[in-house]
Amino acid sequence: MATDLEQHARFRQFSGPLGIISRVILGVIPCCGIIYVSRIPDRFGFVPFREQYLGLFLTLVLISTFLNVPATKHSPRNTLPWYDILLTLMGAAAGGYLFLFYPELMYKLGRILPANVILGGITLLLVLEACRRLFGYMVAGIGLFFVLYGHFSYLVPGIFGSREIPWERLFTFLYLDPGALLGVPLYIAGTIVFAFMFFGRCLFAVGGGQFVSDIAMCLLGKYRGGPAKVAVAASALFGSISGSASANVATTGIITIPLMKRVGYDPDFAAAVEATASTGGLFLPPVMAAVAFIIAEFLEISYAKVAISAAVPAILYYIAVYLQLHLRALRNDLKGLPPENVPSVKSVMKRGWVYVLPMIALIYFLFVRYLRPELSAVYAAVLALFVSLFMKEGRINAGRFLSIFLTTGQAVLEVAVICAVAGFIVGSLSITGLGLSLSNAILVISGGNIALLLVMAAITSFILGMGMPLIGTYIMLVILIAPAMIEAGVPPLAAHLFVMYFGTMSFLTPPVCISVYVAAGIANSNPMRTGFQAVRLGIVAYIVPFVFVYSPALLLMGTAKDTAFVVLTALMGIISLAIGLEGYLFKKIDIVKRIGFVLSGLMLILPIHSVSLVGLLFAILLSLWEYFRKGYTRRQRNHSW
Repeated sequence: MATDLEQHARFRQFSGPLGIISRVILGVIPCCGIIYVSRIPDRFGFVPFREQYLGLFLTLVLISTFLNVPATKHSPRNTLPWYDILLTLMGAAAGGYLFLFYPELMYKLGRILPANVILGGITLLLVLEACRRLFGYMVAGIGLFFVLYGHFSYLVPGIFGSREIPWERLFTFLYLDPGALLGVPLYIAGTIVFAFMFFGRCLFAVGGGQFVSDIAMCLLGKYRGGPAKVAVAASALFGSISGSASANVATTGIITIPLMKRVGYDPDFAAAVEATASTGGLFLPPVMAAVAFIIAEFLEISYAKVAISAAVPAILYYIAVYLQLHLRALRNDLKGLPPENVPSVKSVMKRGWVYVLPMIALIYFLFVRYLRPELSAVYAAVLALFVSLFMKEGRINAGRFLSIFLTTGQAVLEVAVICAVAGFIVGSLSITGLGLSLSNAILVISGGNIALLLVMAAITSFILGMGMPLIGTYIMLVILIAPAMIEAGVPPLAAHLFVMYFGTMSFLTPPVCISVYVAAGIANSNPMRTGFQAVRLGIVAYIVPFVFVYSPALLLMGTAKDTAFVVLTALMGIISLAIGLEGYLFKKIDIVKRIGFVLSGLMLILPIHSVSLVGLLFAILLSLWEYFRKGYTRRQRNHSW
């Protein structure tokens, strides 16, 4: 998802009545979402169908996209071309038809009616064009491919072939069926995703973001390499709430990256630390960029189970990042910030303790009251606005209030459009049976080998995740890849988290590493060098998913004994891996020992008891060797002196 600054740059800038109209419609998107998730219409005796709300939501999204996003980079940005006026009106008709008439249409879903066919075809083209404008030809092409496959699949030989489906039936099904456009992906965008975007923007608008950054600064800023540790702590919290790695980098990196450079970190490493910490926030509970709630929705399990299971891998990731930057600070003899530049905990808490209340409230609503995730987020957002009234600096005013709704509406556009495309893909897979065929094909290609299947899934997740919002990436991967993994025997929760991890790491992995590009721009560093540094810092995220697939105990899905063993050996493995990657233990170590520590770390992380024990023995021997070498070197130096 783009940062607010990037969104502003890519949107048209209207003035006059047209500017007012475009801003009002963007602001109405979160307003309608709040009304729906709060079930306000129910209190007045109007209980809309879910599909009616999605029709209204789609209407607003399509209108806003064609009003605000130019067709090409050469299109006018201060006027509205005739073709965008036409597309805007068509979007209003296509979505408005669903909103007004769905109660009647649901009784005629099996009938092929001319109006449904025409509006279905129009809606399909509008969604694909909106996707092209926001994400480019590649993503729109993926959606178009699956739609075309829905009709032409009868021409495909072998297991991927299907019966012929007429265009009339295909358009009607994709447009009206609750298992296609109006299915789970668009519903998630219009409820859970919107709600957490709204919460994040409310919290940041009233000063909660600055409070998080200040807390991280006063707790960690004075220690060796303090600014880097501040970046890890602040970015972890920001990323979990904001749901956007690039927005997280832009928000915290503008402060932490210059500070890291000032204390001695080179620009490439400083940018890599910020990008790695920000990206990890996307799989850090409790929010996990709202994906945790979507996983719970797909698997029909409690959100609490998802969040608790995902906690250990995310914590291991941040421990690995922290250890590497700490060892680098020791190796390069870097200092912390001067005491006068580090605020005191007392002053920060006195100034902003009220910002903790919305975060506590969110957890309370989710884990104690067991409210729906989207309703919990809306309640927490309202509380954030309320508590700001008692703050001098962050007090909400009319300008900030309107800006929250406007920026939320802009951010929702991307997720809503990609989820609409995902709905078409789901519908095509459903009506043709390709979903089952694809899973079988992946299983056949892998030959039943779980390791090969996981490698294929990881590579596919990287490719599909390039330049995509995490939620859209996750939904597409769950549709295309996860079923094959589950069919092969991978626990469903492990399969969903696996594809989520590798979809997330596309933000960090060259060549298309969006969060790295943002960080490199702030640090004036080389993007590719920064990207490879970030891959090294985030190495655990490439390893741990394989571990929890083979040993679900890492997801706290097993006996206490198995869980303790896997978590403890993984932690020791991460320590050994960090020593090897940074080349420091008591003092700088040579390349041979670095390789030895890396190998022992990998052996410890592997969920095989015998291999882990060998890795532990190897790591202990190397550590003792370095410890006694350190003492020997000191004695030699004293003797020579």
